[in-house]
Amino acid sequence: MNRHTVVRVAVGLAAALALGGCSDDDGAAEITLVAYDSFPESDTSLNDALAEFSAETGIGVELLIAGDTGTMLAKAALTAGNPEGDVMWGIDNTLLSRAIDDEIFDPYPDAAVGSLPAEFVALAGGAAVPVDYGDVCVNYDIGWFADAGLAVPTTLQQLAEPVYADLLVVENPATSSPGLAFLLATVDEFGADGWRDYWSDLATNGVQVVDGWTDAYYGSFSWAGGGDRPLVVSYGSSPPAEVIFADPPRTDAPTGVIESTCFRQIEFAGVLAGTDHPDEARRLVDYLVGETFQAELALNLFVYPANTEVALPAAFTEHAVVPDSARTLDPDVIAANRATWIDEWTTIVLG
Repeated sequence: MNRHTVVRVAVGLAAALALGGCSDDDGAAEITLVAYDSFPESDTSLNDALAEFSAETGIGVELLIAGDTGTMLAKAALTAGNPEGDVMWGIDNTLLSRAIDDEIFDPYPDAAVGSLPAEFVALAGGAAVPVDYGDVCVNYDIGWFADAGLAVPTTLQQLAEPVYADLLVVENPATSSPGLAFLLATVDEFGADGWRDYWSDLATNGVQVVDGWTDAYYGSFSWAGGGDRPLVVSYGSSPPAEVIFADPPRTDAPTGVIESTCFRQIEFAGVLAGTDHPDEARRLVDYLVGETFQAELALNLFVYPANTEVALPAAFTEHAVVPDSARTLDPDVIAANRATWIDEWTTIVLG
């Protein structure tokens, strides 16, 4: 779902006093956190954590939902230097180089990164900080395959076989970060030339393409959306979400993950270049990687916190899938080829 709304999620000074805390700087500015469309707008412990930041600092935070990650980045590129907000949450490793090239972020090499994996921190080169990670994977509807008497595919190659025709829905890599991650997974599997033939085969096999994850998962996917596609590009952490939010309650996941399809996704947050409130924005970024906020990620965004000091809840780890060897591509290779690959994919698949 591509929403573009502003939602007040933080509290002002009165709430801060009610909680027993005082602002360090009376009259501190209100800032805006720009985020993708799966970031909760209100009524979750993640929003409560943002309110706690406001209570501690007196800095109000508004949430601006700006669509899928690809759409969010495109908007940010158009407004670089004169941003719609002050901090951005959710640019991932498949798009980070574009964000850096477009000078979306104000360099922030002194961010609080002590408890963050060094290899994640290095990817951003001081432009942003890693906030979470996970894996983009093909998910399947367990019940659908059982009822159909059809074996679940176990490889990328099998998805293009006629027996799985018209069963897969994917996101457009031009507008969706999981869609781009899945495209990169196929490049990793089939090589710089072979991926084109693979996608031609997928197109012939009836792959459905939608703009973003919400449309795919809650629209076309047979389990979550009541659609006719029992295979969907989603996340390795989607199955625990189906258990935790099940109504009526259940103990087993109704969906599974094809581990060989998984591509590692690392998400970042950063101070938007041109913000009128750089000091307040930096304080928020530091808070976003702190333990209080990071502890709420697993059961709200269903990602792994980047902060290594944060323990994961059992309800999450019991059903989440972490592949033994998630696919990756060198960031420089992604940066050099991403635009060309997307253009070629568009020609092959969409015509």
